[in-house]
Amino acid sequence: MLPLLILTEALLVYLLFSAIDFADDGPTLQVFGALGGIVLVAGLFFGFFTVNPNDAKALLLFGKYAGTVKEAGFHWANPFFRMRRVSLRVRNFESSKIKVNDHDDNPIEIAAVVVWRVVDTYEALFEVDDYAHYVQVQSEGALRNLATQYPYDAHVEGDTSLRANTLEIAEQLKDEVQERLRSAGVHVLEARINHLAYAPEIAAAMLQRQQAGAIIAARQRIVEGAVGMVETALDMLSSHGVVDLDNERKAAMVSNLLVVLCGDRAAHPVVNAGTIYQ
Repeated sequence: MLPLLILTEALLVYLLFSAIDFADDGPTLQVFGALGGIVLVAGLFFGFFTVNPNDAKALLLFGKYAGTVKEAGFHWANPFFRMRRVSLRVRNFESSKIKVNDHDDNPIEIAAVVVWRVVDTYEALFEVDDYAHYVQVQSEGALRNLATQYPYDAHVEGDTSLRANTLEIAEQLKDEVQERLRSAGVHVLEARINHLAYAPEIAAAMLQRQQAGAIIAARQRIVEGAVGMVETALDMLSSHGVVDLDNERKAAMVSNLLVVLCGDRAAHPVVNAGTIYQ
């Protein structure tokens, strides 16, 4: 279009001067026609525009949507088109820390990062008022809704929790955010929780609870291992014929071994200088 307009403009200028040379009695119809053509073609030059990579220009003609140019480069369109730029680049949105009650009614603080981009310029521009603000509000709403569906920590083995099942929670968050943003022409590439903590007013109590649970679990593993070791010791003593213990002495031996193996401090053995029964 650019070479065509330049050639047309040069031809009209040539015709204008030619008409002036032949017009002895003043301006003629040819002169006015050439001038009008020059002005018209000059106006057509305002239809040129550029589109940068990962950008788009939505074209509107007197309020009617005419299409979108997404191909990067130099373009021409009707000069009466009004153009609105839309970025197609990938964007990050980091929500603020939201205070919400989890499934167990414990107050927690949660925040998320949503990676998104515009894929439908018409819906982004004309289906919602401000698509960037719409992404922010709907993402925080989806995050708040998700946090109320699961507990911070699972107290029953196999249950889903916000802290333990990060991949499943992130996938569900992505699906829910995508469903909310579908009408805005936005595609969600990723959504994940980047901050998760108990609210300050219960953080200390919950930390003690977690520590108690860890201690109980560790003690349980220690007891299970100690019982196995005692059982192995009794079986080996019996099978090798090292000593023949009655039930009372077996009980005493089991008690002593469990104290040694399950204690959180080093044991101080006492050497029996008498018989096994004294």
